[in-house]
Order: sequence, then C-alpha cells, then structure tokens
Amino acid sequence: MADGLSAPAAAAATAASLDDYAAVVGASELAEIRALAQRLAGRSVKMVNSTSVGGGVAEILNRLVPLLNEAGLPCAWDVITGGDDFFEVTKAFHNALHGAPYDAPPQAFDTFLAYNEKNLRAHSFDSEFVVIHDPQPIGLVKARDSRPAHWVWRCHIDVSNPNRAVWDFLAQFIQHYDAMIISSPSFTRPLPVPQYLFFPSIDPLSQKNQALDPAFVQKTLERFSIDPKRPILTQISRFDRLKDPVGVIKAYKLARKYKDCQLVLAGGGAADDPEGGQVLSEAHAAAGKDPDIHILELPPWSALEINALQQASTIIIQKSLREGFGLTVTEALWKKKPVIAGAVGGIPLQIIHKLTGVLAHSVEGTAYQIRFLLSHPEIAKRLGENGREHVRENFLITTNLKRYLLLFLTLSNA
Repeated sequence: MADGLSAPAAAAATAASLDDYAAVVGASELAEIRALAQRLAGRSVKMVNSTSVGGGVAEILNRLVPLLNEAGLPCAWDVITGGDDFFEVTKAFHNALHGAPYDAPPQAFDTFLAYNEKNLRAHSFDSEFVVIHDPQPIGLVKARDSRPAHWVWRCHIDVSNPNRAVWDFLAQFIQHYDAMIISSPSFTRPLPVPQYLFFPSIDPLSQKNQALDPAFVQKTLERFSIDPKRPILTQISRFDRLKDPVGVIKAYKLARKYKDCQLVLAGGGAADDPEGGQVLSEAHAAAGKDPDIHILELPPWSALEINALQQASTIIIQKSLREGFGLTVTEALWKKKPVIAGAVGGIPLQIIHKLTGVLAHSVEGTAYQIRFLLSHPEIAKRLGENGREHVRENFLITTNLKRYLLLFLTLSNA
C-alpha cells in the first residue's frame, strides 16, 4: 500500500538552494528562471503522484518541488493511497501501456475508478496549476469540474505502442486536461489536447550525483565484497522485468568468457510496484552461485551507496526492454561513465550511439559492447566525457524547472 503522506517537507529537507546551481549552469540561467517565476507571482502549484520514494518520478519531485517554492511559486506535493488490489491493477496497466499483452478484466477498471474516487475525496485542489503524474491518479481530473484550474497530465511512460483497451480507458480522462507532457517525441498520441516534450532530469547537487570522497567509494565496495581492482559492470534499477536484470546476467556471462569482470545489480522496489520481489527472485536464480555477481537490494535512502557504486563502475548498463526515459542512464552519463543501454523509449535521446554511449538490441549485442569497451578504455573514456556535457545541456533539474514555468505561463497566458 502506498504511503499517503504529503511530501514537500521531506523534499525541502534535502534540497539545495537555487543559488547553489550557479557553478553548474551559470548565473544567467538562474536569473532567467527567477524572471519567469516572477511573472507567475501569486499563483500556486500542486503535484500529485503515487509514491514518495522509489523510481524516477519521486526523485524528480523531491528536487523540483522545493525549487519551485524557492523560486516563489508555492508548490504542494500529494501522494495518493491505494490497496494492493489497486497497485496490482496499475502495474498491469503500466506494462500494458508499454505494449505488453493484457486482457483486462472488467473489475480492473472498477478497482481503478473506486480508488480514484476515494483519493478525490481525500485531497483538495485549490492550486491554479495541478500536475498529475502517470496513470495511477489520472482520474482526479474530475475535481476540476467544481474547482477551476489548469490541469496537466505528466506521462513518464513509453506510450508509443500501448494496449488499446487500457489506452482508450485512460484517454477518457486525458481529454479533460489542458495539456499532456511526454518524455520523447515518439510518445505522442492522437489526442484533443496539446502535448509538450519535457525531458526528465537529475539534480547534479543531490546525494546521488555529487562528487564523493574516494575513501567512501572504497568502503562501499568493501561493504558489498566487490573487488576494486577488477572491472565492474553495474546496472542500477528497480527489480522490474522491463529493466531485464536476467538479460543483464546473461550478457555478463557471455562477456565473462572473454574478459574478466564482475557484475553488480543494485536497486530496490517502489510502493506502487508489487512485482519487485518476484523479479528479484528470478535474478537470484539466474545468477546461481557465481561469486562475482552481486545482487544488492537497497532501501530508498541509499543514494550515497548508489552514487558510490556508479562512480566505482567501469561500465554502466541499462538493458531496458521498455523505458519511459531511464534516469539511471542520465546519472551515469553525469559521472562520465561509458553506458551500454537498450535502444528503447527515451534512452536514445540520451545515448547518441558511439558519441555519448552505445546502444544494444539484444543480450548478445550487450555482451559484445561490454567486451568492446573493456578492450578499448580510451573510447570508453571519451564516451563518458561526451555524455556528461550532453546531460549538462539537456537533462538537469534547472532545465526541467524552467520548462514547467514556461508551460504555466503558456496555460495562464501570463
């Protein structure tokens, strides 16, 4: 069951000040953000999603909400509640929107609607701008009938080839929004509302992305019995079949026949994802007794440990089968790491093949790229350096903040 807390206080406790970003993006960028926010003085924002921890949406909101508040645009963040039956349905919807086969039973839609009605009664919507993230709370748009506001549906999912029944069900709600935000041009759908392209983002000053003391990185490797003297391959992600941890293990085993290396699969679950435990068991079964495969189930407060594992890695892998965007790719690129990733969803917006990383289409292709990069460290280094600059230009939280401000100005004609 999701924790129905209001999240802004937790977010504010960890957020950097807007001025702290000047060293990364420049003072002129911050001045532009403040000028845009000034034009929205007196307005307010509400963000709503389905979990306060776990996954990229919660990470983005943990950084975006405090920055909106500091810029002078009061922003609240609400998290909806739901039982196991609700999140089993929404997980099935999530997979179906990514194109997985799904024969939706009628009670699935009834369950979805019932919990949206419960959350509709539990939350207030007095802000001028309401941003609903992903399908779980999409039905809350019914509140706008009695409380006029500008409503935006932010879709973080790859909906380029969705299950028709699930998409048609959601589309009845989307048409009541003022706008839809997507993460890739390929995710556009025939809809009667305007669609805007927003790249998801990372915070370069967060615990997960800041530079770390090498001693802490070393201690983290020791803690998890990882050999710092041998190449380390790492995939950081939720244990989700669409992240294909079993496929990563297969690719590692193929590459290991030719190049010595270790594999780290590190991640955790999310409150709105009931399949994580089963996928974790599948990964353990695929790993067998190989002492060089380290499967780490980390709690949500492990940002520093994840950062250390990424910084210690020789190569970062994100072998997704479907992906909305893939912020773990962004994090790795920011750390100047060579990345091998699935050519799906929003990943090709980040990985420009052979320029900012390499794309793979199969287990065998992933194994080949592992062998190639381990054999050509000079190429791996260049990919990492290019990747960091690509992130600086396109995928930082300040850019995301500015896009939201511009959207709010557009909606309000300010």
